[in-house]
Amino acid sequence: MELSKDFIELMTSALGREQAELLFQALETSPEISIRQNRVKCQEYDRCCGMVLSERVPWASDAWYLPERPSFILDPQFHAGTYYVQEASSMFLEQALKTVVKGPVKALDLCAAPGGKSTHLCQLLPEGSVIVSNEINRTRARILAENIVKWGRPASVVTSNSPKQIGQSGLRFDLMVVDAPCSGEGMFRKDPVAVQEWSLANVEMCAQRQREIITDVWPALKPGGYLVYSTCTFNTNEDEGIVRWLIEEMGAEPVSIPAQAEWGITGSLVPDLEAPVYHFMQHRTRGEGFFMALLRKPQDELTEPVQRVFRLRKDPVPSDMKTWLQGDFVYENEGDAIYAYPSGQSDFMHQVSASLFALVKGVQIGRMKGRDIIPAHALSMCQALDASRFERVEITERQAVDYLHGDAIQTPDAPRGIVLLCFNGVPIGFAKNLGNRANNLYPEEWRIRKSVV
Repeated sequence: MELSKDFIELMTSALGREQAELLFQALETSPEISIRQNRVKCQEYDRCCGMVLSERVPWASDAWYLPERPSFILDPQFHAGTYYVQEASSMFLEQALKTVVKGPVKALDLCAAPGGKSTHLCQLLPEGSVIVSNEINRTRARILAENIVKWGRPASVVTSNSPKQIGQSGLRFDLMVVDAPCSGEGMFRKDPVAVQEWSLANVEMCAQRQREIITDVWPALKPGGYLVYSTCTFNTNEDEGIVRWLIEEMGAEPVSIPAQAEWGITGSLVPDLEAPVYHFMQHRTRGEGFFMALLRKPQDELTEPVQRVFRLRKDPVPSDMKTWLQGDFVYENEGDAIYAYPSGQSDFMHQVSASLFALVKGVQIGRMKGRDIIPAHALSMCQALDASRFERVEITERQAVDYLHGDAIQTPDAPRGIVLLCFNGVPIGFAKNLGNRANNLYPEEWRIRKSVV
């Protein structure tokens, strides 16, 4: 790896020559591979992709290092949402949430694609919380939507809006996660393009963009609410510099996150910054480069009046469909599609989807097709699914991969009609069994493109 002379000088100045050399050496090594399991869906907590899991990520629950990188794309359990492939350092979000979240919250993950922190929020936030995952880029937002649907938490909304649109929407959140676009120094050993594109000018441009993003979205954070600010870079312009600006210009109050010494986290690289910050560097921690700070918005900050509440109308749906989910839900018809929202969170979720451009809102449970009711794939992924309401068909790994590839599979012993296909007891999707074969109902845009032999 050929590092920029400016980058070498920048890190040597920040870390000292000895520590900087150790970092540069670590950037030449292979990246760690780590996953985080979905406790609601995962059936085998000590295994993944045929491998025995033995090394835990110490700062995150249900998270493991893998000894090697398997073919995730050909693992049916990956597509079923039983785990998420996530960089270990970024899972430190769990410690920030444990510090400040004591009850249900309305949370916004602003720059959420592809979905690592959002699925982590879905895993960690208590019942009664709503998670809004936003991504301004529509292509990346569709990937985010797929991952949120697969994780399966019903109280989720995926949007694709600018920070300014959210800040002006009248929506208010108790918790905001901003994993800001950055120069990507922490990802150098995973992303050669980031190495080639790095420059001091790009660092300054990123820092300016980060300030603009936070300024635009700041009105959407409630007074007294918490901001988790993070990047995947090392330099102090984009890290400590933004934290200092938040304190001095926005009145934010820094909050300490408990961390254990053996985790190898590095503190501030700016001696006169009196705020707790957390650097993950490859020569000291098992993960990629990452930075995090936790801050609280002033309690007495004046805000504009909150936008009026959009109340969800409660549409009638066929009685059978109301039995497909466990728990208390309200339903909405939109054309031929039917959506379900957890009843306690339905009004706020509807307010979000009415105020912003929503790709996912609650759980799409099905469509009316003439007199037929076709269950949606999102229903099969939902953690609240009552699988006993469908004919379950356990299929082999090969059949599951064929199904995910978009192929018709044979289920001769299953009854005719809609069946719920399962692999290792976990639903992977619906099919319509015709006797000699089963029509594939897996979403076409999610299908495995890789050749299956």
